[in-house]
Amino acid sequence: MSGFEKRRSKRMDINLKLMISNLFKQDNVVISNVDAPIEVTDISKGGIGFNTTATLPIGYYFNACIILGNDESQLYTVVRIIRSSLTSDGSSIHYGAEFIGKADILDYIFDEYEASSEEV
Repeated sequence: MSGFEKRRSKRMDINLKLMISNLFKQDNVVISNVDAPIEVTDISKGGIGFNTTATLPIGYYFNACIILGNDESQLYTVVRIIRSSLTSDGSSIHYGAEFIGKADILDYIFDEYEASSEEV
Protein backbone atom coordinates (compact mmCIF):
# COMPACT_ATOMS: atom_id res chain seq x y z
CA MET A 1 0.00 0.00 0.00
CA SER A 2 1.27 3.41 -0.85
CA GLY A 3 -0.42 5.19 2.04
CA PHE A 4 -2.24 7.40 -0.45
CA GLU A 5 -5.81 8.01 0.68
CA LYS A 6 -8.20 8.12 -2.31
CA ARG A 7 -11.22 9.22 -0.29
CA ARG A 8 -12.16 12.84 -0.63
CA SER A 9 -14.18 12.93 2.58
CA LYS A 10 -13.61 11.59 6.07
CA ARG A 11 -15.57 8.46 6.99
CA MET A 12 -17.49 8.70 10.22
CA ASP A 13 -18.84 5.79 12.24
CA ILE A 14 -22.60 5.76 12.52
CA ASN A 15 -25.26 3.47 13.89
CA LEU A 16 -28.23 3.82 11.57
CA LYS A 17 -30.77 1.36 10.25
CA LEU A 18 -32.56 1.71 6.90
CA MET A 19 -34.84 -0.46 4.81
CA ILE A 20 -34.42 -1.00 1.08
CA SER A 21 -37.78 -1.64 -0.59
CA ASN A 22 -36.97 -1.22 -4.28
CA LEU A 23 -33.80 -1.24 -6.36
CA PHE A 24 -33.57 0.28 -9.82
CA LYS A 25 -31.20 0.86 -12.72
CA GLN A 26 -31.10 3.72 -15.18
CA ASP A 27 -32.60 1.61 -17.96
CA ASN A 28 -35.90 1.30 -16.02
CA VAL A 29 -35.09 -2.13 -14.57
CA VAL A 30 -36.77 -2.30 -11.15
CA ILE A 31 -36.49 -4.95 -8.46
CA SER A 32 -39.49 -4.51 -6.15
CA ASN A 33 -40.31 -5.87 -2.70
CA VAL A 34 -36.66 -6.31 -1.73
CA ASP A 35 -37.46 -5.56 1.93
CA ALA A 36 -33.81 -5.72 2.94
CA PRO A 37 -32.99 -4.27 6.35
CA ILE A 38 -29.55 -2.65 6.31
CA GLU A 39 -27.29 -1.43 9.07
CA VAL A 40 -25.22 1.58 8.04
CA THR A 41 -21.70 1.23 9.45
CA ASP A 42 -20.06 4.41 8.20
CA ILE A 43 -20.93 7.54 6.27
CA SER A 44 -19.10 10.33 4.47
CA LYS A 45 -20.04 13.18 2.17
CA GLY A 46 -19.54 10.78 -0.72
CA GLY A 47 -21.49 7.72 0.40
CA ILE A 48 -22.24 5.02 2.95
CA GLY A 49 -21.00 1.61 4.00
CA PHE A 50 -23.62 -0.87 5.18
CA ASN A 51 -24.21 -4.51 6.10
CA THR A 52 -27.15 -6.72 5.19
CA THR A 53 -27.88 -10.41 4.79
CA ALA A 54 -29.57 -9.71 1.44
CA THR A 55 -27.69 -10.14 -1.82
CA LEU A 56 -27.95 -6.83 -3.68
CA PRO A 57 -26.75 -6.28 -7.25
CA ILE A 58 -23.81 -3.94 -7.90
CA GLY A 59 -24.71 -0.92 -10.02
CA TYR A 60 -28.28 -0.68 -8.76
CA TYR A 61 -29.73 2.37 -6.99
CA PHE A 62 -32.09 2.96 -4.09
CA ASN A 63 -33.70 5.98 -2.45
CA ALA A 64 -32.61 6.83 1.08
CA CYS A 65 -33.60 9.28 3.81
CA ILE A 66 -30.70 9.65 6.22
CA ILE A 67 -31.05 11.57 9.47
CA LEU A 68 -27.79 12.73 11.01
CA GLY A 69 -28.34 14.06 14.51
CA ASN A 70 -31.75 15.71 14.56
CA ASP A 71 -34.83 15.87 12.35
CA GLU A 72 -33.62 19.10 10.71
CA SER A 73 -30.61 17.17 9.39
CA GLN A 74 -32.49 14.97 6.94
CA LEU A 75 -30.80 14.05 3.70
CA TYR A 76 -32.93 12.64 0.88
CA THR A 77 -30.70 11.12 -1.76
CA VAL A 78 -30.25 8.36 -4.30
CA VAL A 79 -27.57 5.81 -3.45
CA ARG A 80 -25.73 3.58 -5.97
CA ILE A 81 -24.22 0.29 -4.82
CA ILE A 82 -20.60 0.14 -6.05
CA ARG A 83 -18.90 -2.76 -4.20
CA SER A 84 -19.51 -5.71 -1.90
CA SER A 85 -17.56 -8.16 0.25
CA LEU A 86 -18.36 -10.78 2.85
CA THR A 87 -18.02 -9.50 6.43
CA SER A 88 -15.15 -10.96 8.47
CA ASP A 89 -17.47 -13.20 10.48
CA GLY A 90 -19.31 -14.33 7.33
CA SER A 91 -22.73 -13.46 8.74
CA SER A 92 -23.59 -10.72 6.23
CA ILE A 93 -22.38 -8.78 3.21
CA HIS A 94 -20.72 -5.37 3.50
CA TYR A 95 -21.59 -2.95 0.71
CA GLY A 96 -20.11 0.36 -0.34
CA ALA A 97 -22.42 2.85 -1.99
CA GLU A 98 -22.10 6.38 -3.28
CA PHE A 99 -24.53 9.26 -3.11
CA ILE A 100 -25.89 10.28 -6.52
CA GLY A 101 -27.30 13.73 -7.14
CA LYS A 102 -26.76 15.01 -3.59
CA ALA A 103 -26.71 18.79 -3.60
CA ASP A 104 -23.34 20.12 -2.42
CA ILE A 105 -25.23 22.65 -0.29
CA LEU A 106 -26.20 19.72 1.98
CA ASP A 107 -22.55 19.13 2.90
CA TYR A 108 -23.15 21.31 5.95
CA ILE A 109 -25.20 18.42 7.41
CA PHE A 110 -22.07 16.25 7.34
CA ASP A 111 -19.89 19.04 8.71
CA GLU A 112 -22.26 19.50 11.67
CA TYR A 113 -22.46 15.73 12.30
CA GLU A 114 -18.67 15.40 12.17
CA ALA A 115 -18.21 18.30 14.59
CA SER A 116 -20.78 16.89 17.02
CA SER A 117 -19.31 13.37 16.88
CA GLU A 118 -15.82 14.70 17.64
CA GLU A 119 -17.12 16.50 20.75
CA VAL A 120 -18.25 13.22 22.32
